[in-house]
Amino acid sequence: MRHAAPKAHKAAGTKSLTNLFTTHHGSHSPQAVYAEKAAAGNAEALGIDEDLAAKLNEVAPLTRRSIRESAKAAQRRNTVLTSASLAALVGTAATSMAFMKSQDDTTTMFPAAGAETTQTMNITRVNDGAASRSDTREALTDGLQGAQNQGAVGAMTTSTTNEGGWDLGDSNAIADVNALTKAKANNSKVAERVDKDEANLPDGFNPNHPTGDTGNQYPWGQCTWWSYERRHQLGLNTGSFFGDARSWGASAQALGYWVDNTPRAVGDVLVFAPGQEGADGYYGHVAIVEAINPDGSIKISESNVQGAGVISEREFSADKVSGFTFVHY
Repeated sequence: MRHAAPKAHKAAGTKSLTNLFTTHHGSHSPQAVYAEKAAAGNAEALGIDEDLAAKLNEVAPLTRRSIRESAKAAQRRNTVLTSASLAALVGTAATSMAFMKSQDDTTTMFPAAGAETTQTMNITRVNDGAASRSDTREALTDGLQGAQNQGAVGAMTTSTTNEGGWDLGDSNAIADVNALTKAKANNSKVAERVDKDEANLPDGFNPNHPTGDTGNQYPWGQCTWWSYERRHQLGLNTGSFFGDARSWGASAQALGYWVDNTPRAVGDVLVFAPGQEGADGYYGHVAIVEAINPDGSIKISESNVQGAGVISEREFSADKVSGFTFVHY
């Protein structure tokens, strides 16, 4: 069961002065008049000390009329503050616009409306070193002449005309146009050879075909080992798993290498068929072209003809060359 809070004592001392004398009485009764005087802090009407009456009126609850009047007074204060703030903002904006519209070194500031006299304020622009359209510029030739007189020009040169041309000097001439590399090959050595052999390349040849090159995987001292090693000395790729010497031509062609029966440059691989020119009857033989002579004959280097790891040379005439297979790049 809930219990109500203890009620306030009904004695007159616990009520506000206004309620004490206005409750249940008409507005023109003596009690009402007395109450109005009491609410106004009339200590004489109450027959008490003035300080006590002021304190009682301070702590006594406000009437509805007092609340309404307080709200109206607060609203009036807010309106006055808002108007003052808006006026200050407009004044600030007007001042800023006046400064922004200033085009000359001095600007006339107009007084507020209603002023009896017109006053002007001169605002001097601070010179920050920046160039102005109104500034007089010194001709460049004047400064150059002064520097020449002082001997401080050095390598300075003057031009009397702004006419130019597109002619190239002799130093810009290209001595050998054919030396320029045009092929888009990843390997610079291959790019040079593709440019040289452009007219003889197979249709659709791709100079960036897979090389199959992952390092020398051939037995040391064998002809295949030397052929791979020598090609790398010349900057050319070679497949690491072309197999026995007899299968080098077919293995290279399968990866996209250019293979035919014509020696074209130093570094080409010469593939001997089994038993050809003393090659092994089963494994065949490979060697590297070291020179192509004007008469069509060639010189080669090879390994394991005179022993494993022994590098030797031989030459073949032009009529025999056409019977060999050559791997280029």
